Amino acid sequence: MAVAAASMIGFPQAYLEGKEVKETSSLVTELCRHFYTQGWVSGTGGSITIKVHDASIPKPEQLIVMSPSGVQKERMQPEDMYILSANGSIISSPSPKPYPNKPPKCTDCAPLFMKNRRLSLGKSLRKLGYKAYEMRNAGAVIHSHGMESCLVTMLNPQAKEFRITHMEMIKGIQGHGYYDELVVPIIENTAYENELTDSLTKALEAYPKATAVLVRNHGVYIWGDSWIHAKTQAECYHYLFDAAIKLHQLGLDSATPDHGPIRRPIHSQNHISTKPSVKSSVKDSQNQTESPQRCIVLDIEGTTTPIAFVMDILFPYARENVGKHLNLTYDTAETQEDIKLLRSQVEEDLREGVTGAVPIPHVDEGKEKVIASVVSNVEAMIRADRKITALKELQGHIWRTGFECNELKSFVFEDVAEALEKWHSSGIKVYIYSSGSRLAQRLLFGNTNYGDLRKYLSGFFDTTIGNKKESRSYKEITETLGVDDPSEILFVTDVYQEATAAKAAGLEAIISIRPGNASLPENHEFKTVTSFSQI
Repeated sequence: MAVAAASMIGFPQAYLEGKEVKETSSLVTELCRHFYTQGWVSGTGGSITIKVHDASIPKPEQLIVMSPSGVQKERMQPEDMYILSANGSIISSPSPKPYPNKPPKCTDCAPLFMKNRRLSLGKSLRKLGYKAYEMRNAGAVIHSHGMESCLVTMLNPQAKEFRITHMEMIKGIQGHGYYDELVVPIIENTAYENELTDSLTKALEAYPKATAVLVRNHGVYIWGDSWIHAKTQAECYHYLFDAAIKLHQLGLDSATPDHGPIRRPIHSQNHISTKPSVKSSVKDSQNQTESPQRCIVLDIEGTTTPIAFVMDILFPYARENVGKHLNLTYDTAETQEDIKLLRSQVEEDLREGVTGAVPIPHVDEGKEKVIASVVSNVEAMIRADRKITALKELQGHIWRTGFECNELKSFVFEDVAEALEKWHSSGIKVYIYSSGSRLAQRLLFGNTNYGDLRKYLSGFFDTTIGNKKESRSYKEITETLGVDDPSEILFVTDVYQEATAAKAAGLEAIISIRPGNASLPENHEFKTVTSFSQI
C-alpha cells in the first residue's frame, strides 16, 4: 500500500497499520460483499465509507476508510481500501493489481461525502470537502445503486421529494415513527458524481433532519451515526422505496395515511394540476373564498380540543402521577433521559432566576432525592404552563401510561372528526403542531371520543422544531412539508401570537374561536372560525 507522510496529519505509521484501521478496512470489505448480494454495489458501482472508531480520538478527527471506485466490490480485500484524514486528504492508497484489474481510484463519490476545504489533492479529489461527515457528524456513509432507489425517483419525474407514511419500517429511520411522514429530497443526476456536490449541499441545508438524499435515475446516499446505524437505515430505506414502487403499481398512494388510490392529475385547458380536486378554503364574514390549500396544520388546545380538557384533566393527571411514574420507571433508559433533559432545563432556569426552580441532585445522591426534586420542578412548570420540551416529553410518557390503563380518554370537538375525514377524503394532508410532545399528540388523537383519528393525520410537529410563537418554526415546517409556496399551508390556532408568527412565515392563518379560549386583540385582522365546518 502506498503511504503518504502520516506524521504530517498526526497519525504515525504504526497507527495506520494498527488494530482499529485494519478492523475498519475488514468491515468495509465485508459490508461491500454483503451489499453486492443486495444489488446495491453491483457492476463496480456504489461505495461505502466508515470512520475509524477510536474512543481516544474525537469523532471529528477520526480517520476515514473508503472503498475504491470501479472495482469488483465482492472481491475486495482490506488492503484495497483508501485511508483518508478527517479533512479528506489521502493518507494511504492501495497498490495496483495485475491486469485485468484497473488501477485503484478514489471514488467519485468522495466530494459527496465531504465538504470544501483548502486541500492539495489529486484531480479526482481536488474538490473534496465535508458533506455528510461534517454537516451531519456521520460515522458512516453508504452510496447505493440499488434498483429500488433508482426507480422510485422515476415515479414522478417532476417530484423534488420522496414521501411515504404509515409504514412500519419508517420506525427504523432516525427521528421517525410509524405515524410520521418520511421525506427524502431528490436531486438531479449529472454525468459525473463529483459534480453533484453543490446540489447535495443544498439538499442537506434545506432538509436538516434528512439522513438520505436520492439522486434521480442514479441511486441514494445514506448516512448514520455509526456503520450499524447507516446499514440498518439503508435496509429500511430500500424496503420503503420498494414498497412505494409496489403501491404505485397497484395504483395506491404511499404518501397518504390509508394508502388509498392515487389521485390522478386534472386536465384543464392543456394544463395539468396534481393538486387535490376538492378545494380547501376559508370564508370570511363576507363569504369571500380564498385560494386552495394543499396542507392544513392544526393546533390542539383550544382548536381541536377544549382548553378545559387539557387544563382540568391532562395537566392534573401528569402532576398527580409524576412521582408514581418516576418511582416505577426510574431505572429505564427513557426515564433517565427525561431526568437528564429536566436537569439541563432546571440548570438554565436557576441561572435565569426562574420562580420554582430547585436544583436536581446528581444520581449519586440517591433515587429519592432526585425524584423529589424532579417532582417539585415539574409541578412548578405545570403551574406556569411552560412550553418546554423537557416537561412535554415527561408528560407524554406519563399520559401514555394513563391511556394504556384506560384512566384517560381524550376529547375533540364534534366538528373535528368530521372535518378530518372530509379533508382526508379530499386528498388534503393534515398535520398537528402542538407544544405537547409528538408522543402526547399521537396518544391524544389515537384515543378520542370519536375513536382513533390518527389515520387522517399525515404527521406531527412539536417544539423540537421550534417555538410556536417564532416565525422560523413555521419556515421549518414549510421546508419539511415541501410545498412550493408557504401560502399553500393553512395554519389553524387559537393563539394570536402563533397566527402572527405563521403569517410572517408566509402561511395562511386563521384563528379558532372555541368556548374558554382567550379573547383576541381588537382589529387583529385574522379570519376566525367557530367550527371546522367553516373551513
